[in-house]
Amino acid sequence: MGSYTLTERTLPCDDTWDVIVVGGGPAGCAAATSAAREGAKTLLLEATGCLGGMGTSGLVPCWTPYTDKQRIIYGGLAERLLTQCKAGMPHVAPDAVDWVPLDPERLKRIYDAMVTDVGVQVLFHTTLAAVDTDGAGAVSAIITQNKAGLTAYRAKVYIDCSGDADLAAFAGATIKRGDEQNGECQPATHCFILSNVDEYGYLFNNVDTLGNVLPPNAWGGYWIYQHTVPPMVASDKYPLIRDGHWCHNLIGPGTVGFNAGHLWEVDSTDPHSMSRALMQGREIALQFRDALAEFCPRAFANAYLVTTGALLGIRESRRVLGDYYMTTDDYFARRHFVDEICRNAYPIDIHTTKEESMSSTRNPGWDPMQRYENYRPGESHGIPYRCLTPVGLRNVLVAGRSISCDHVVQASVRTMPVCLVMGEAAGIAAAHAAVLPVPDVHSVDTYRLRARLIAEGAYLPTDDGV
Repeated sequence: MGSYTLTERTLPCDDTWDVIVVGGGPAGCAAATSAAREGAKTLLLEATGCLGGMGTSGLVPCWTPYTDKQRIIYGGLAERLLTQCKAGMPHVAPDAVDWVPLDPERLKRIYDAMVTDVGVQVLFHTTLAAVDTDGAGAVSAIITQNKAGLTAYRAKVYIDCSGDADLAAFAGATIKRGDEQNGECQPATHCFILSNVDEYGYLFNNVDTLGNVLPPNAWGGYWIYQHTVPPMVASDKYPLIRDGHWCHNLIGPGTVGFNAGHLWEVDSTDPHSMSRALMQGREIALQFRDALAEFCPRAFANAYLVTTGALLGIRESRRVLGDYYMTTDDYFARRHFVDEICRNAYPIDIHTTKEESMSSTRNPGWDPMQRYENYRPGESHGIPYRCLTPVGLRNVLVAGRSISCDHVVQASVRTMPVCLVMGEAAGIAAAHAAVLPVPDVHSVDTYRLRARLIAEGAYLPTDDGV
């Protein structure tokens, strides 16, 4: 590719902000909300036309567990969001807390209200185009692109919730990517929704290998996995269905959301790679609909493919190097940190490589979520604030799946409830940093930060259980 030198020009610049958040997914929405709640004048930039990221535009059909199998550990804004979501879904039990289905359209409105109720200004269809720095560790301005053209924005503190660490990378942060040995990232998934599903056939078509009828559940359950997956994967008619580990949930009347199918070797920072993957993802969704209609007709004979996600489900891309690099050892030690801003109990959920996918097809009982030791009830690990502070950048925080950690730990901390609690912490910290004589996220008083989080409902026990 050749090069082109831009003609020198002056851009309009809005320099009135205390905190600017880039990315309106779970981490970004929580960060913007908590920053504004602390009194910071806050701008939230979102590349799509709605907030919520993978839970809305990405069509992920359920929340990962909110508990450590004993109590809710993703508190504060995360817990309130879950409660509001369940309130509009009559088929979901009010006390449900693990693998709770979600309604993406309802969730869009909940996020809208969450941020605007505290005074956050939102700009949709606005993407980060460039970052300008002072050469001494501070971002001096960001350049955005939307229908108004290029605009510069300045803030005292910036929070990168882009998912791909775009702002931090453009500002010169040290970046890591994928597996430390080979650089391979987890596969992507293009989620989709089927409607006109026979609910009785979906919920009650559950029979174990001994012929016993299992109780109904919102997952469709055992029957689909044991009796439908093997012939679907084996059939030459559906060559894009190559693995049998799916997530699917009843998200509305006769409507089932699917997190199913893998796309390997997708680079979310390469627009060519993303474009190819989105097209293939739509083909995979159609093959799932047709295969389910053939092999599970009681539930899906008349199912209709309503939509595929506007966003591709990216599990892993860039990660920043922060003041602390959280490792697998930290995870298995169930480590506490004096500056931890949340606890996490989600299993290490590394999705299959191509080779593992073929192996799991031959061995349907193999569960990739069992490749690492799972926590026992009541166990969790801390995420230190220092994982959110990029080395070498004074006024930038990162929250969400791009925090400072290794490839294995990232497979646990990347999910939506964890991103919400990390985002809430980042927003409070940004507001506190913004009022320092020289805004510096590395100088935030983490004792004060933790006290504010606890006051807002965060679960932050000490290492002695208190």
